[in-house]
Amino acid sequence: MISVAVLTVSDRCAAGSATDTAGPAVVNLLRETWPKAQILNALLPDEEELIADQLMQWCRNAVALVLTVGGTGLGPRDVTPEATRRVITRPAPGLAEAIRFIGAERNPYAWLSRGIAGLCGSTLIVNLPGSRRGAMESVAAILPILSHGLNVAAGGHSHP
Repeated sequence: MISVAVLTVSDRCAAGSATDTAGPAVVNLLRETWPKAQILNALLPDEEELIADQLMQWCRNAVALVLTVGGTGLGPRDVTPEATRRVITRPAPGLAEAIRFIGAERNPYAWLSRGIAGLCGSTLIVNLPGSRRGAMESVAAILPILSHGLNVAAGGHSHP
């Protein structure tokens, strides 16, 4: 059984002044794709230390895939890429490039995303934009290749 985690990063949602719609939408999409998966989720404010600690906890617990939602923009409190960079040991830049490329076809502001992706051990971490639409389009863009990527990251050697 695959273990997946979704971390929403938002000061407003963490404070209760806004409702997280992007994280739950991503969780629902993952449940549709992998109905037998164990799906964890959390919501944190834009605090680099808290984000990095949560990512490390999931890596230590051998979660196969962690998707972060939010905190990837140019704002001064957008620190998800910095937190992720502290945790990953092997970058996977193609995933972030694909997310920006697909997003920019619909919204040119996607090019402003600073999201990254990479591995911490065999855990794949991918930063997604914080809007519901941006997060969903991003997951949809990479979903067709995620199973293969997760298999290889876990030590599998088969290629399609």
